Amino acid sequence: MRKALLFSGTSDGSRLALCLAGRGWLVTVCTATEYGERSAPRHVNIRVHVGRMDRGEMEAFLAADTFELVIDGTHPYAAAVSENIREACQARNLPLMRLLRRDQSREGVVEVPTTEEAARFLNTVTGNVLLTTGSKELAAYGVVTDQSRLYARVLSTEESVAQSRALGFEGRRLIAMQGPFSEELNLAMLRQIRARWLVTKASGAAGGFQEKLAAARRAGARVVVIRRPREEAGLSLRELAEKLTGMPEDREVFLVGLGMGTRAGMTGEAIRALEEAQVFFGAKRMLEAVEDFPGEKIPEYRAGPIVEEILRREESRFAVILSGDPGFYSGAAQLRARLEEVPYVKVKTICGISSAAWLCAKLGKSWQDAAIMSLHGRSGSLAGAVRRHRKVFAIAGDNVGELTEELCACGLGSAQVSVGSNLSYEDEAIVCGRASELRGRDFPPLSCLLVEYEGAGGVPVTQGLPDESFLRGSVPMTKEEVRSVSLSKLRLTEDAVVYDVGAGTGSVSVEAALLAWRGRVYAIERKEEGCSLIRENCRRLAASNVEVIAGSAPEALVTLPAPTHVFIGGSGGTMGETVRCILQKNPLARVVINAIALETLSQVLALSRELPLSNLEVVQIAAARTKEIGGYHMMNGGNPVFICSFGGLPWQVQD
Repeated sequence: MRKALLFSGTSDGSRLALCLAGRGWLVTVCTATEYGERSAPRHVNIRVHVGRMDRGEMEAFLAADTFELVIDGTHPYAAAVSENIREACQARNLPLMRLLRRDQSREGVVEVPTTEEAARFLNTVTGNVLLTTGSKELAAYGVVTDQSRLYARVLSTEESVAQSRALGFEGRRLIAMQGPFSEELNLAMLRQIRARWLVTKASGAAGGFQEKLAAARRAGARVVVIRRPREEAGLSLRELAEKLTGMPEDREVFLVGLGMGTRAGMTGEAIRALEEAQVFFGAKRMLEAVEDFPGEKIPEYRAGPIVEEILRREESRFAVILSGDPGFYSGAAQLRARLEEVPYVKVKTICGISSAAWLCAKLGKSWQDAAIMSLHGRSGSLAGAVRRHRKVFAIAGDNVGELTEELCACGLGSAQVSVGSNLSYEDEAIVCGRASELRGRDFPPLSCLLVEYEGAGGVPVTQGLPDESFLRGSVPMTKEEVRSVSLSKLRLTEDAVVYDVGAGTGSVSVEAALLAWRGRVYAIERKEEGCSLIRENCRRLAASNVEVIAGSAPEALVTLPAPTHVFIGGSGGTMGETVRCILQKNPLARVVINAIALETLSQVLALSRELPLSNLEVVQIAAARTKEIGGYHMMNGGNPVFICSFGGLPWQVQD
């Protein structure tokens, strides 16, 4: 087996390693950091060496193995590393090839030769600056007179964060995230810090350079570009892949939407692609549907094994068979992203007839006005969707009976439900009736349903249900005004995964579930009475996407999915341990903590000195309501509450 040593510091290097490994090379990838190890591709023919090496250590590493050649795929700005690699290869008389990123247009920007020059230039202009040149370069910006206008974006490694904090970058002036960064994410960050300038290296396409330029233009920010240290000779990713694998011919991969599964339901384009394909991938049921087409059938639907198999084969045309339409709740997006990382693979997506289109056509109904959701192995609230939309289409599995039970439990038993099973097959069946008539019935696992409810709508689009909406008992409850502000600070998304720690009566859980109707809410409550009240309040208010967790934080959080949003109304004396557990599960979680006692507020402030609680904000709210006394209306004040919020993604945080 041919052996290659690849010094990789770029995403192009990872792609090249995967390409070579797939064609029978044994590739050793050398990366300087544990972050690089985690980013390295996984393949049976790839091994990873972690740790920085000087020239002597590189030479010894080369001598300890039988490498046929060495590839320098390090970052364009790692000039010293490239020089050490070149000298070590010369000493061992090994051929060296250089993997280059291709430059992109840099019109309309300020170019400087070095980071030091960029820092000096910033002293001549005004406005906030987003620095995207990495933690190793931050020291050079120490000459900038007003440090408060500098915001650094670095890798989310302990080393990068520690190095940045040592230079004074912390709190909201430090953004620790792993790329790649899309144009939209760059734009959100620039707008969040009100940046007038963005500083970047000329990192090429693989470094997200074009996305930075586009985002800066949209944000009205100007760009300072640090030129590459030197002009280099080398080959592009595609050129190197072709030279080393001898595979100049492109591989074509069709992601074929099979429609409902029968040939009669396939599009003409899908049939032509299947006739041209030499190798087929898909789940067993999908492959059975194309058994009449010539070509080898491989029962595999996972992206990683499919990519590896395509890389090692000599055929040039492949088809991945997907049910329905590839853009409609399928694995096509993940697979396409993996395939596009390989330099000589061309991917084409071929649409199919979706189950929504088929069922609605059979029923003679439109579906452009339907809310679309999948409840097949996914969380979500069908009842919440039905309350909002007169028409809801949902992909289901063998859980149709449970879904109709959910509708009935939430007072939606009168909703009209049409269940389509085994669509397009000989045993196709469409059953219609009210949810109350279909509740608990068994349906085949290949089922979907259309729910129509004339009583839909009228659901408030803001939080703040009246306190009288909830059963309370003797359990504490977050009052309406405080709850409204707390949920506003939480900034939920429709698909949020929410923890409500110390849920009490579940008032926050219920409102969070109604707002995040495509997501999931976990109500953590240690008192049995509270758990019972939460379940009953969820039933009364159709919050079917709430799961009650009986127990105390942080122990009750350990086995739960990582949260995107967390509300802490009571921690039972374990505030520090609970916050640490949350940040360990998701460092970017958006957290809101309500504190009535000054001691609780002190705990939060103390944690802000120990933990990276980014964008910490404390708001005090004191609400008063009218109360009629002897014919007069008096204001009856409630206890003031401190609402502490921190964390979250850039667009979830506002000044």
